[in-house]
Amino acid sequence: MADLRERLWKGGRLRSTATAASAADMDRSKFADYADFVQPIHAQPSHRVLALLRGEREGALNLELAEADPRDEDALTKARSGYEAAVARSLGVTAGADAPAGKWLAQTVRLAWRGRLLARLESDLRTRLFEAAEEAAVKVFAANLRDVLLAAPAGNRTVLGLDPGLRTGVKAAVVDGTGKVVDIATIYPHAPANKWNESLATLAALAKKHGTELIAVGNGTASRETDKLAGELIALLTDKPAKVIVSEAGASVYSASALASAELPELDVSIRGAVSIARRLQDPLAELVKIEPKSIGVGQYQHDLNPTKLDRSLDAVVEDCVNAVGVDVNTASPSLLARVAGVGPLLSRNIVEYRDANGPFATRRALLKVPRLGAKAFEQCAGFLRVSGGKEPLDALAVHPEAYALAKKLLSAAGTGSVATLDASAFVDD
Repeated sequence: MADLRERLWKGGRLRSTATAASAADMDRSKFADYADFVQPIHAQPSHRVLALLRGEREGALNLELAEADPRDEDALTKARSGYEAAVARSLGVTAGADAPAGKWLAQTVRLAWRGRLLARLESDLRTRLFEAAEEAAVKVFAANLRDVLLAAPAGNRTVLGLDPGLRTGVKAAVVDGTGKVVDIATIYPHAPANKWNESLATLAALAKKHGTELIAVGNGTASRETDKLAGELIALLTDKPAKVIVSEAGASVYSASALASAELPELDVSIRGAVSIARRLQDPLAELVKIEPKSIGVGQYQHDLNPTKLDRSLDAVVEDCVNAVGVDVNTASPSLLARVAGVGPLLSRNIVEYRDANGPFATRRALLKVPRLGAKAFEQCAGFLRVSGGKEPLDALAVHPEAYALAKKLLSAAGTGSVATLDASAFVDD
């Protein structure tokens, strides 16, 4: 059975055809490319497998796995004969015309292959196709998410965020270098209101008042028109801010979330999207960790994948990114701190509450005063948490407190020279 399965995997064909119900409209269908499609089973890329399976599930396509191209009757007959001969050999059956009961045995082998074995192998290979496609799709999603999260931040600069819209207007929010919202506005430069000049005047006043250094324009509906508006705004200003198109995927999800309500309770849901767009430009990682990874929109066919497997993979990527970059414990939000290894939602809230009550942490060791943050949790998270401008310079680096003594010993031995010139064996403990 295993040999037949591998033989069909390597030599068989996957064919898709339009169903009777969808044939009339197939030219306008998103599955039009697969209305009469044949390719080797093993050569299917993940996105195509997921597209074909979705087409079948939606009733637009019929899928079949065959021994050869079903459109070539001679090739199909020859291939089937080969599989039937292999079945006969495996059973020790002589099904030739001259053998005793040869015709009956040949018919039995034929029925066994076409009626039982082929159907079983088709089921196995369809499962294999989906699992391979799912694995590849999850990896693509994870890789894309990593690239988005690790995009270069603009840093602590004042940003004017614009969430484009037509009838409902363009939502504007100014955030300062710390991400705090300092001003908001709603303008109507596009149809049907067409208040272009009034909108320019409003934005110019905001930019001058707060010293805007960057303009973040969301890439949703009316993005091009709003980008043009931003260009004219820059021309009006003496200090020319740079404008950047920012992905607003997931911004609406964040705006309506409980987290956004807690962070920005005084702002309308529609304005929160502009705030998120501005903050994404300042620090993509810090802002995007507030959104469920699947809502960021960097994957393919995510609704066809195993949600548990996808969530586990994406959560691991987010945690890896946060730990790789490190987190400033004196400025990080609870949602960002929660992604640090060893912290989690409960400790992240405790850290922020302690910070709010007692002021910024002066050292990493001060984290041990946070309720429920014990020695074990500190050991796990300390290397990923940073304290900038504190009493211990090493607290601002990716050096774990356990390695401080060694780090200082290395620096002392190197003096003004390079650490690379030192003999590593001299610093190894027994």
